[in-house]
Amino acid sequence: MNTKKTVSLGAAMVGVAGFAAAYRAFRRDMDRAVARISESQVVQTAHGAVEYASVGKGFPLLIIHGAGGGFDQLRSFDSDFRLSELGFRLIFVSRFGYLRTPLPTDASTRAQADAYAGLLDAVGIGQAGVIAVSAGAPSGLEFAARYSQRCAALVLLVPAAFVPGLAATEPGVPPLMQLFRETLLKSDFAFWAAIKLARGALIENILATPLEVANRASEPERIRTDKVLMDILPVSRRAAGLLNEAEVVTHMQPAEVGRIRCPTLLVSTEDDLYGTARSARYLAGQIPGARLVVYPDGGHLWLGHEAELQRELTEFLRPVGATVSQSASLPA
Repeated sequence: MNTKKTVSLGAAMVGVAGFAAAYRAFRRDMDRAVARISESQVVQTAHGAVEYASVGKGFPLLIIHGAGGGFDQLRSFDSDFRLSELGFRLIFVSRFGYLRTPLPTDASTRAQADAYAGLLDAVGIGQAGVIAVSAGAPSGLEFAARYSQRCAALVLLVPAAFVPGLAATEPGVPPLMQLFRETLLKSDFAFWAAIKLARGALIENILATPLEVANRASEPERIRTDKVLMDILPVSRRAAGLLNEAEVVTHMQPAEVGRIRCPTLLVSTEDDLYGTARSARYLAGQIPGARLVVYPDGGHLWLGHEAELQRELTEFLRPVGATVSQSASLPA
């Protein structure tokens, strides 16, 4: 065998070995992801099947995830903000098309709000607070408006929302997001590989956080950033929700926010690449008595402001939990 063929064969063997090692790492991460999303229940409601998980005891908080999520996306809420230690029960829901909550024919934000009410009915809860994040905000707003007697408090973090005169996607969607929707977000392996090889691009174009903000974040927050990316896996089980998300977010309709009567907290950052600061400001001007907090930086993940946000949440939610009686407890 000549030298050229030997070199070519050696390169091929190295490539095969490298791919095999990468695939083994991918399978390990996927096994962890699949185990993580198994920690839930599915209940049948008057509005269809809904997946949820819960932690803690006390006044219930319905936690509504953003794009690319599922009940598991915000499970770190408890470890980050320790709300279960403050007398709250966190109920994490999977929205339409995510994980084990099916995508119905009518997957509008109005229908999703009805499904939240159905979930609360199914688990015996009459009234709850709501924390909705990012693309979960439209359905959270709908719930607060349509079921005002059942919504004791509303928290919208980096909210996607209708703003008059502005297209939902301009300028608030990073330029590569559409490409990612059509490629990486449809393949578990492709998305996993992108996390390993193009972390910076994903941080800016999916997590909507300026890379310089992510780079100067503390070590715990860099770990949190990486966890947010890894928790999108398995993306294949969120594909239906992501596709519906694109339709809903780019064709958002105004919620009847004037009907919201509960205490409301809105939080965003000036440099969120999804442009949610403008949404938060608009909503703060429309919802009676709403409190608005806009941090100067931190991106869509509010990096560098976790301690401040914990204080905001605690000070806002504790009086609600203390004054509103809990209707019932979740089943064990």
